[in-house]
Amino acid sequence: MHIAISGNIGCGKTTLTKMLARHYGWQAVFEPVEENPYLADFYENMAQWAFHLQIYFLHSRFEQINFINNSQNSTVQDRTIYEDAHIFAANLYESGYLEKRDYENYLNLFTTMMSFVKPPDLLIYLKGDISTLVAQIEKRGRPFENGMRLDYLKSLNKKYEDWIRKYKESKVITININTLDILGNREDFSYVVEQIDREIHGLFS
Repeated sequence: MHIAISGNIGCGKTTLTKMLARHYGWQAVFEPVEENPYLADFYENMAQWAFHLQIYFLHSRFEQINFINNSQNSTVQDRTIYEDAHIFAANLYESGYLEKRDYENYLNLFTTMMSFVKPPDLLIYLKGDISTLVAQIEKRGRPFENGMRLDYLKSLNKKYEDWIRKYKESKVITININTLDILGNREDFSYVVEQIDREIHGLFS
């Protein structure tokens, strides 16, 4: 079984991935953030490093998909390959940080990869307002995120809302992080688990 967690920067994907892996005994696959050699440079100069960053993430995510497809264990994944293309790369192009030829090259590569990609069995979307996302980004204190522009975060949030509304690849659970403290409140985490259990039962009943 393949469970994927999606959502904007700072929504708590990694935290929930760890908690679900521990709760269910699933293997966890995390987004390659800390080891990404382009991320710090990207936040300093988005136009110069956008293409490099997106290619790195796309390749890493495709490797994860291959690992998940070949694994005999249930897996919870931190962010999907769909988000790389439909949200982050598209947003950078529309914002003028990706040149047309680079964006088209990227999309051609993504389209080729899609012929080898199976969607997750269940997608968990973590939805949050900008104020909630900013508070959580500041709380985790990654130095390279200090210079993140607010309009960048806002445009990503809009992209996420548009994408999740059209997403039909698998079942979706939407979790509002504005009203739930999954890490700090056991009852809130139990609520999330109940939603997942209900959907998992539906998948295999």
